[in-house]
Amino acid sequence: MIVWVNGAFGIGKSHTAAELVRRVPGAVLSDPEHAGFGLQRMQPKPLRTDFQDVAGWRVAVREVIAGVDADGRWPVVVVPMTIVDEGYFEDTVGWLRDHGHDVRHVALVATAETIRRRLRRRASNIVRETWALGQMERCTTALTSPVFATQVRTDGLGLDEVVEEVARVVGLDLGRPALPRWRQGPRRLIVGVGLIRL
Repeated sequence: MIVWVNGAFGIGKSHTAAELVRRVPGAVLSDPEHAGFGLQRMQPKPLRTDFQDVAGWRVAVREVIAGVDADGRWPVVVVPMTIVDEGYFEDTVGWLRDHGHDVRHVALVATAETIRRRLRRRASNIVRETWALGQMERCTTALTSPVFATQVRTDGLGLDEVVEEVARVVGLDLGRPALPRWRQGPRRLIVGVGLIRL
């Protein structure tokens, strides 16, 4: 099974995905952002745009995720990635489904105020967070399309509640419990630091 966690930038996809991987025995993370930033680094800065516009990124992402899923060693492949262009969604999620992969897509949604608050708390660089704020309206509007119909509203929910709701809507058993409160802060810090792109 592939669990694709979608949503606006800053909504909590990466933290949700990391916690899903921790709580589901045998689950593995496959983050398409790494391929995207790698492609951008191949270009001079003036040529860099949204890496999702590069057709090769979409092909690479679907091929790599298909290979991980088909390998059979991991019962669940968790993919945290914002994708709001319906054509690009078809090129990735649609392609995987057309090629026999069980993709359970869920979009995390929240109000603009909630997303802004989460972005302010992130341990990342200001340029990236400013860019994410600039994309917020485009993403939240696009995610109202029926293509992205399976949604989890995250306003007022803590991470554990979001993870449990995602697991419920995609039909995933959480084999491990939530972390005790004293371990949650350090864990979130570790995940957050891993999101910093230099």
